[in-house]
Amino acid sequence: MTDSRSSAIPLLGPDDPAPVQWLRRGGASDLMLLVDHAGRAVPASLGRLGLPDAEFERHIAWDIGVLGVGRLLAEALDATAIAQAYSRLVIDCNRTPGHPTSIAPRSDGTEIALNRLCDQAGRDARRDEIFRPYHDAIAAELDRRVAAGRQTALVAVHSFTPSMSGRDRPWHFGVLYNHDPRLGRALLALMRDEGDLVVGDNEPYALSDLDDYTVPVHGERRGLHQVEIEIRQDLIADPAGERAWAERLARLLPIALDRARSPR
Repeated sequence: MTDSRSSAIPLLGPDDPAPVQWLRRGGASDLMLLVDHAGRAVPASLGRLGLPDAEFERHIAWDIGVLGVGRLLAEALDATAIAQAYSRLVIDCNRTPGHPTSIAPRSDGTEIALNRLCDQAGRDARRDEIFRPYHDAIAAELDRRVAAGRQTALVAVHSFTPSMSGRDRPWHFGVLYNHDPRLGRALLALMRDEGDLVVGDNEPYALSDLDDYTVPVHGERRGLHQVEIEIRQDLIADPAGERAWAERLARLLPIALDRARSPR
């Protein structure tokens, strides 16, 4: 079985969810939240990618906890927030289409045969019907805010698995930044000042032009303050954890943005 389709046959059917999920519209905050890996939906036409349901409970399918954190944080900040509804196993919306892990044939020990067999028509359909609408919505919202004379700072909300490739990850939280470190470094200092956290500086990942899409394209290219945050998944695996982290971030992110705009 291959994932191939002509341009006349849509990937998404009438019962499939829309790829763009608004967690909050029209927020008054300058902060805007983006949640690339919030969902774990799969188009019905792809038949769960040939995987058992248990794989969609794992971190390979989505960023565990970020949907709840993103929604609660958007409410606390009165911030606009946009999330992706589809699983990163269908297409990773934080990778440039064509990147080796954009449509991953394997993830943390799991073979995704339908991805390995996916031909160019299938790849194009996933890009055009899932990836592009999500990023078009982000770009349109940013354009709307520019037209309204509003300033914007982007926060990409992610989570990471406590153990990867047999190695434990000691960090509770990671701050990721690349060409413009102002917001990232301001947040990093504030998180470390909390005193009860192990905070990674570009850990457990480093943000880069090669392996990331959302922050480089929507943040850096526009010259916006921006940061990508990573929360360890066991800390936000239940509603209490989601709320605690949303409250902490709602307290610290505005301070970090003020410091980034007016560094001492």
